[in-house]
Amino acid sequence: MNQPLFWIIFNLFVVAMLVLDLGVFHRSGHVVKVREAMLWSVAWIAMAVAFAILVFFWHGRAPALEFVTGYVIELSLSVDNLFVFLLIFRFFKVSSEQQHRVLFWGIIGALVMRAVFILLGVGLIRRFEWVTYIFGALLLFSGIKLFLQEESEIHPENNPVLKLFRRLVPVTEDYVGGKFFVRRGTLYATPLFVVLVVVETTDVAFAVDSIPAILAITLNAFIVYTSNVFAIMGLRSMYFALAGLMEMFRYLHYGLSLVLSFIGVKMLIAHYFVVPTAYALATVGGILLLSVLASVIHPAKKAA
Repeated sequence: MNQPLFWIIFNLFVVAMLVLDLGVFHRSGHVVKVREAMLWSVAWIAMAVAFAILVFFWHGRAPALEFVTGYVIELSLSVDNLFVFLLIFRFFKVSSEQQHRVLFWGIIGALVMRAVFILLGVGLIRRFEWVTYIFGALLLFSGIKLFLQEESEIHPENNPVLKLFRRLVPVTEDYVGGKFFVRRGTLYATPLFVVLVVVETTDVAFAVDSIPAILAITLNAFIVYTSNVFAIMGLRSMYFALAGLMEMFRYLHYGLSLVLSFIGVKMLIAHYFVVPTAYALATVGGILLLSVLASVIHPAKKAA
């Protein structure tokens, strides 16, 4: 499954979908309506399901189950990240027409970074088994921290990469359409590129949680990578579909914190007790379902 041909074919599929997305459906910047976003979200979920079926007939039940579990974990963690993207766009006052462009290029960067993280993570765990305990402890810590965190807060102005970027590169005062750079005697970056820098560096923090979480399910690099790609590729359309609804799910971050903690414990006890993938998938799905149901049954009270 990890033969170079499989990687080449899958990445050609990803490139084709990205070209189709930006070059055909979103050639010009426009406000992405909820209906359009929902259709794209359903399309990406359907493609993930089709790929899982392909893996099932191709390599059997175990790899297919690992893919589904990894996909559910990555997708659920991505949903929580959508609220952070919403805060970033509000902070920098990015127009609705240009949010899709930022997320498109942000996802391309995320795909590259995730591929590097996955290959490094798999290599480290296979060479040094004790790294599993570090990843497990990191996930458990992240889960507890998320559980105690009452609100999602982000302060882009404190981003160290952004501070360094502004020292090295001149930035225009206003947005220039959908451009990331403009030439005014010398080359200037626009605030839209600054937003992209913040989104990319924020995704690095997301990857620190999500990559170890799926490595607790499988060390098959191809399964880890493909489940990440399907989750990330569907993230952009899910943002526009759920941006107005995310505040409804007040207990979602508690559910996600329990998922991270569960996966962290799974990694810490892996050498003493192996949790079957089917049980892990059922546990993750059950936790997320209960957190969503609790949010619907006990919605947040609207401010007077």
